[in-house]
Amino acid sequence: MENAGNILTQLLPLIVLIAIFYFLIIRPQQTQAKRHREMIASLDKGDKIVTSGGFIVEVVKKEEEFFMVRLNDDTLVKLSKDYVAKKIEQ
Repeated sequence: MENAGNILTQLLPLIVLIAIFYFLIIRPQQTQAKRHREMIASLDKGDKIVTSGGFIVEVVKKEEEFFMVRLNDDTLVKLSKDYVAKKIEQ
């Protein structure tokens, strides 16, 4: 019986470290990723976004894996949804 209490006492700091690691690092990253997925799902035609490369573009068409975006008046490009950094609120 005394041995079981000793093992628990030795494992307690490890369990506390794992819990701290989860709540300070993993959980906030999951929350941020969820907000980003929701933002991408809510994008529609006419929304302005910033790409990971720093371009400010306008969404022209929404596809399953890509957005068709307008860089300027006569330049349309296909942009992967993975490279959308943020939406510009107007």
